[in-house]
Amino acid sequence: MPPSMEQRYDGVEVFSATMVSQRERIGEKVIAWLDAHPERVPVDTVVRQSSDSRFHCFTIVLFWRVARA
Repeated sequence: MPPSMEQRYDGVEVFSATMVSQRERIGEKVIAWLDAHPERVPVDTVVRQSSDSRFHCFTIVLFWRVARA
Protein backbone atom coordinates (compact mmCIF):
# COMPACT_ATOMS: atom_id res chain seq x y z
CA MET A 1 0.00 0.00 0.00
CA PRO A 2 1.40 3.45 -0.82
CA PRO A 3 2.53 5.38 2.28
CA SER A 4 0.04 8.18 1.54
CA MET A 5 -2.97 5.86 1.87
CA GLU A 6 -4.26 5.15 5.37
CA GLN A 7 -4.98 1.52 6.12
CA ARG A 8 -8.68 1.11 6.87
CA TYR A 9 -8.48 -2.02 9.02
CA ASP A 10 -6.00 -4.43 10.61
CA GLY A 11 -8.12 -7.57 10.63
CA VAL A 12 -11.44 -9.28 10.07
CA GLU A 13 -13.51 -11.53 12.31
CA VAL A 14 -16.36 -13.60 10.85
CA PHE A 15 -19.31 -14.85 12.89
CA SER A 16 -21.64 -17.30 11.16
CA ALA A 17 -24.65 -19.33 12.24
CA THR A 18 -27.04 -21.71 10.50
CA MET A 19 -29.00 -23.36 13.31
CA VAL A 20 -31.85 -21.39 14.93
CA SER A 21 -30.27 -21.58 18.39
CA GLN A 22 -26.96 -20.30 16.98
CA ARG A 23 -28.66 -17.43 15.11
CA GLU A 24 -30.48 -16.41 18.28
CA ARG A 25 -27.14 -16.12 20.15
CA ILE A 26 -24.91 -14.65 17.43
CA GLY A 27 -25.13 -11.16 18.95
CA GLU A 28 -23.94 -12.51 22.30
CA LYS A 29 -21.04 -14.19 20.52
CA VAL A 30 -20.00 -10.90 18.88
CA ILE A 31 -20.23 -9.01 22.19
CA ALA A 32 -18.19 -11.70 23.98
CA TRP A 33 -15.49 -11.49 21.32
CA LEU A 34 -15.39 -7.67 21.56
CA ASP A 35 -15.17 -7.87 25.37
CA ALA A 36 -12.30 -10.38 25.09
CA HIS A 37 -10.41 -8.11 22.64
CA PRO A 38 -10.74 -4.52 23.92
CA GLU A 39 -7.71 -3.41 21.89
CA ARG A 40 -9.61 -4.15 18.65
CA VAL A 41 -11.86 -1.30 17.60
CA PRO A 42 -14.59 -2.05 15.02
CA VAL A 43 -14.41 0.17 11.94
CA ASP A 44 -16.99 -1.51 9.70
CA THR A 45 -19.55 -4.31 9.78
CA VAL A 46 -21.19 -6.31 7.00
CA VAL A 47 -24.26 -8.45 7.69
CA ARG A 48 -25.38 -11.13 5.23
CA GLN A 49 -28.13 -13.69 5.15
CA SER A 50 -28.37 -16.55 2.69
CA SER A 51 -30.98 -19.28 2.41
CA ASP A 52 -31.88 -22.39 0.52
CA SER A 53 -34.98 -24.55 0.82
CA ARG A 54 -33.92 -25.96 4.20
CA PHE A 55 -31.31 -23.72 5.84
CA HIS A 56 -30.75 -20.07 6.62
CA CYS A 57 -27.23 -18.80 7.23
CA PHE A 58 -26.61 -15.52 9.04
CA THR A 59 -23.13 -13.98 8.90
CA ILE A 60 -21.63 -10.92 10.57
CA VAL A 61 -18.26 -9.74 9.26
CA LEU A 62 -16.47 -7.37 11.61
CA PHE A 63 -13.56 -5.28 10.32
CA TRP A 64 -11.35 -3.95 13.10
CA ARG A 65 -8.27 -1.87 13.85
CA VAL A 66 -5.90 -2.10 16.75
CA ALA A 67 -6.45 0.89 19.04
CA ARG A 68 -3.57 3.30 18.66
CA ALA A 69 -2.42 5.73 21.32
